[in-house]
Amino acid sequence: MKRKKAWLILFVFSVVLFLSCKESRKSIIIVQPEKASPLEKLAAKEIRRYLYLRTGKLVSIERQENLADLDKQTILVCQKERFLKANFKNEEMQQKVAGLGEQEYLLKTFPYRGKHVWLIAGGDDAGTLYGAYRLAEKLGVRFFLHGDVIPDLQVNLELPIVEEQGKPFFRLRGIHPFHDFPEGPDWWNVDEYKAILAQLPKLRMNFFGLHAYPEGHPNAEPTVWIGLPEDSEKDGTVRFAYPSSYQNTLRGNWGYEPTKTSDYHFGASELFESDGYGTDAMKGMIPEPKTIADSVELFNRTGASLRDAFEFGRALGIKTCVGTETPLTIPEWVKKHLQESGKNPQDRATVKELYKGLFTRIKQTYPLDYYWLWTDESWTWSDAREEQVKAVVDDLQTALEAAAEVHVPFALATCGWVLGPPSDRTLFDRVLPKDVAVSCINREVGKAPVDPTFARISARSKWAIPWLEDDPALTSPQLWAGRMRKDAVDALAYGCDGLLAIHWRTRILAPNILALAWAAWDQNQWGKSAAASGEAEGPINGVYVSYPERAITGTTEEPVYRDIRDRVFGYHLAIPDGVYDVTLKFCEGEIKEKGRRVFDISIQGHKVLEKLDIFDRVGAFKALDFQFKNIFVENSRLNIDFTDRIHYPCVAAIMIQGKNYTKKINCGGPAYKDYEADRPETPRYMATLDFYQDWAEAQFGPEAGPAIAPIFARLDGKHPQPSTWIGGPGGIVPDIRPWETVAKEYQFVDELASLLPKVKGKGNEERFAYWLASFSYMREIAHLECLWAEDNAALENIKNKTDQKSRAVMAAETLLPLRKRMVEVLKSIYGYLLATVSSTGEMGTVANWEQHLLPGLMTRPGEELQKILEKELPAEAQLPKTYDGPARVIVPAARTLLGPAEPLNLKVIILSKEQPADAALFWREMGKGEYVALPLQRLARGVYQVFCPGGDKDFEYYVKVRVNNEEIYFPPIAPLLSQTVVRMD
Repeated sequence: MKRKKAWLILFVFSVVLFLSCKESRKSIIIVQPEKASPLEKLAAKEIRRYLYLRTGKLVSIERQENLADLDKQTILVCQKERFLKANFKNEEMQQKVAGLGEQEYLLKTFPYRGKHVWLIAGGDDAGTLYGAYRLAEKLGVRFFLHGDVIPDLQVNLELPIVEEQGKPFFRLRGIHPFHDFPEGPDWWNVDEYKAILAQLPKLRMNFFGLHAYPEGHPNAEPTVWIGLPEDSEKDGTVRFAYPSSYQNTLRGNWGYEPTKTSDYHFGASELFESDGYGTDAMKGMIPEPKTIADSVELFNRTGASLRDAFEFGRALGIKTCVGTETPLTIPEWVKKHLQESGKNPQDRATVKELYKGLFTRIKQTYPLDYYWLWTDESWTWSDAREEQVKAVVDDLQTALEAAAEVHVPFALATCGWVLGPPSDRTLFDRVLPKDVAVSCINREVGKAPVDPTFARISARSKWAIPWLEDDPALTSPQLWAGRMRKDAVDALAYGCDGLLAIHWRTRILAPNILALAWAAWDQNQWGKSAAASGEAEGPINGVYVSYPERAITGTTEEPVYRDIRDRVFGYHLAIPDGVYDVTLKFCEGEIKEKGRRVFDISIQGHKVLEKLDIFDRVGAFKALDFQFKNIFVENSRLNIDFTDRIHYPCVAAIMIQGKNYTKKINCGGPAYKDYEADRPETPRYMATLDFYQDWAEAQFGPEAGPAIAPIFARLDGKHPQPSTWIGGPGGIVPDIRPWETVAKEYQFVDELASLLPKVKGKGNEERFAYWLASFSYMREIAHLECLWAEDNAALENIKNKTDQKSRAVMAAETLLPLRKRMVEVLKSIYGYLLATVSSTGEMGTVANWEQHLLPGLMTRPGEELQKILEKELPAEAQLPKTYDGPARVIVPAARTLLGPAEPLNLKVIILSKEQPADAALFWREMGKGEYVALPLQRLARGVYQVFCPGGDKDFEYYVKVRVNNEEIYFPPIAPLLSQTVVRMD
């Protein structure tokens, strides 16, 4: 018995020893240098945060003077200089780290003293931080502009073996949120700015730029102040200003009608605490300031907000940029002020004084890295007179002189809807110093690819700016991940060192932003675009356009001219050396007036034809040929280049004839007689199944992700788009097709819905519900458009009746039932839309419906129907004001990063039929102690606020609301996983 007992004690001891050793092997610490920089410290804290969220274990962070003195499983976080000084006596590691450049990082697991070390080394501080976030991605975390996605299921504290060296393709990578609509930064407060800025380094991005519209839209935007140097103080406040404003609910423009939020429908008013809603800087001045004093106050508030946001961004290594349009638009109040001071607003010297005042005030107000000057949008689709181009060039030179004289701490850049004027897209490259960057957004609201003209500009910084979304479809989901990949590949091929992205909303763009962010670092598996680089044989860009039913005059080879390659920038062909005659064949079928498509032609680098306007030459659907003789070919290369001036070039066929060689290409079409078929269209989208396989698993979990990914990949770039520009962004139009026909385009919604049983976990379920509601919302918009067409047809029939009684009877029998059906569909639309509201972007979409879409769709037609019926509409034909959906908790700006002493001032929206019984925030130091409850304070309607000091440590919190004995949370998976907040040093 004693022997058995001794053996039992020995066995238990052995098991305990084994388990303790095993646990010791699993335990991990984070080590950073004793004198770590702020970003090195942040990198370590972020690794600790995401390890905690993924495993539930809060590992310790230790600082060591000698980084090589490691005796535990260690995550070592340091910039390269500190690693090299530690002397790990590993030549391979030393060489790899020593080779890191700016923004580059190395993730490497290596054995050391019988343990494992996971090294996160950066070529600089920013690279170190990027490496930390990249390791978090390898743990399953995904980052987006709207926040982080953390897998529902926690795992054991076991790090993967890693070896990855990251080097960005572009020096600048980031976003360009566009002011003008409520869906975008017009409604951002400092917390929204900081929440989004904090996500940029997680996406390994480092640029944030804003454009400012001038007076006339209807006001100038207060992002940039225009005035004389003596009208601003040393602290950046100004003494004189003019009316300015951001979009708000009581201001009308861009198709939005001024509307009180209390008049919103279906309970949407609960999202807003005031009738006049906009950014905090405009409080008390909505819709616009009326006096000089109020105008001054608005600029000073805006300047303070941007200073707070931009200083926060700069601490994270983010480059900031603002700008105005060129030539400088001088506000009317400023003109009068100048004239009262004896200055002529039209004098170049006066304009220089304004630029000096503008630049000086920026120096005093907020940190800036770039100031860009935007050219006129009309340069996209119309010609510019010589004097207009000269005015822009003169203005740019004036700005440069002013910048030099006041010693600005930022660089200048150009931007716009095109790279340069229609007469010469590369003009700025010749007339501006090489330290001025050039940039432009993609044309056709992003449907056009990156401008190949970038390839003709060298020895200066060049920024391509794709669209994450377009404003015509701003009320609809837009999946463009494949397009983002294509634009990244083309930008790299054209030698761009900047890859930025224009947008308004955030969450609905999650796939697009991630695809673009990753494509700025890695294109190995999918990034093949030889045509873009101009090195391969064949066309440079272009799509097929065909006119099979149209007769083509002026030729006996009609099929050659019926198919054209449009939006093409040239053909680079491999042919034997020699002397050739080159014939280019054209036919216009799209443009209906002269001056709407104009381009130049160069062969072998020499311009052979200028300002070709096919319609002006021969009209529509008529053959037009040009022959160019004695073209010399050397190095087996014939380069035919088209340079756009207005719209895009096109070509129907190319014929090359030499002594012993002939080549004919039916551009945009199949083989015909001795014409060979053209190369395929240049794809606007790249394959995305691999991307969505990763994205869907992170969003919806490993059980559902593999089945959902093919649906998104199939939709990417090809989904229906039920909204378009109608007097403003995201408009809708009647669809005369039967709903039964249109509904077939949306079968993917039911296909996605059928996968709900595969989705496990509250976080996955919430994200799945968001996307299903977004697609269902889109389908219901299409349904509404079909009903609207029926309604319009019925109204026209009624208008043809002359006597009022007949009209009233017909209206009651046809229009009234249709309107009731439209109200029901609108109820579904709003139900889905309100289910997706999670940021000010979706709140802006609500405003779009209320102020842009509903007035023409329901309000005025309802008033007209009442007049026909001669009585008030029944309740079921009117839009209800109350909310009738499930209770929701919304945090529009979910901060994940705070300054050292910055409190968390949280705005919470509770969307509910009934008043909550209880609503509180619960917080604690991250991973430690009991949660402390703080009650939410109601501001108005469904809007609440809570002030959380958070202490001086990293902390976590969740919001719990009780409605009708139901508890709802933010984040949805709380309290299992809370919202974590890290403090910067």
